[in-house]
Amino acid sequence: MARILVLLGHPDTRTPHLCNALADAYIAGAEERGHQIRRIDLSRLNFPLLRSQKDWFENSGNIDIESAQEHLRWAEHIFITYPLWLGGMPAMLKGFFEQVMRPGFALDGGNGQAYSPLLGGRSARVVVTMGMPAFVYRWYFRAHSLKALERNILRFVGIRPVRSTVIGRTESLTVPARGKWLDTMHRLGQAAV
Repeated sequence: MARILVLLGHPDTRTPHLCNALADAYIAGAEERGHQIRRIDLSRLNFPLLRSQKDWFENSGNIDIESAQEHLRWAEHIFITYPLWLGGMPAMLKGFFEQVMRPGFALDGGNGQAYSPLLGGRSARVVVTMGMPAFVYRWYFRAHSLKALERNILRFVGIRPVRSTVIGRTESLTVPARGKWLDTMHRLGQAAV
């Protein structure tokens, strides 16, 4: 059985969103198969943004970030879901990755030395929701922000393979279409991919 970390990357706590339902469906499927689950809700965290290179190299001492790092260290697979905002991930999610993926935890090296990844042996599934059609994001915009997350963050620290799912036109999803996406997440959770 796999150890799975679910990262709900929607920063809004006020109302449930499709990202919440997708994460819940994934968790339900994973738990049915006996996988171990830990969950991080980005909206419930409190951490500062990095403002300098010095900040990135120094340990933040932030309890939420240290807890997230412990969960990442524990995980064999990471499920990440977030909404596309202004063509990219929400700023709070980017700030979270900047805080968590620090030298000494996610990377070795720096200060003039080449970095080497420290989080190998883990895989990831990234699920992005958006208002535009998924094919427009993938083909016209070339999924640039998703590729940046995959290449410049996850693979850079050693997480691979990274698989992705893009769900478009979320505001106009019919009940059956929403149900199909939830069923898909449930199956992915069962398979821990």
